[in-house]
Amino acid sequence: MTGEALAVLGLAICAVLCGCGSAIGLYFTGSAAAGVLAEDSKKFSKVLIMVVLPATQGIYGFVLAIIGMGSVQAGMDPIAGAKIFAAAMPLAFTGLVSGIFQGKTAVGGIYAVAKNEKLSGKLILFPAMVETYAILGLVISILLLSV
Repeated sequence: MTGEALAVLGLAICAVLCGCGSAIGLYFTGSAAAGVLAEDSKKFSKVLIMVVLPATQGIYGFVLAIIGMGSVQAGMDPIAGAKIFAAAMPLAFTGLVSGIFQGKTAVGGIYAVAKNEKLSGKLILFPAMVETYAILGLVISILLLSV
């Protein structure tokens, strides 16, 4: 496999896994919100942020793929391609896992808002804590791209 193909494969895997994590997380939050909003549609603004939080991992994967493509060169050697592949993996895995678990964490918040909407601002903290690991994965991957 050429270095260019290896690099592009790693960046593509990262974008796909981050997108899958976001899609699964959004499935969880959207399903929970639909049930809550069926009972009381006035709570839309209270649950909206928690519903869309897992979407950020997909955005991070997309951004890293674009940044990483700037390092890909035609005819690059396999070692250089492997470095780009490896650089994409921290975000690939943290994006997948954190997107799923952020969605699950946000579902608990959405259900709590159904019972007490005054908690919505406080409850955003819990899925945001899961977001931290996606951000750390993004930072590590960007730093590894620059090596």
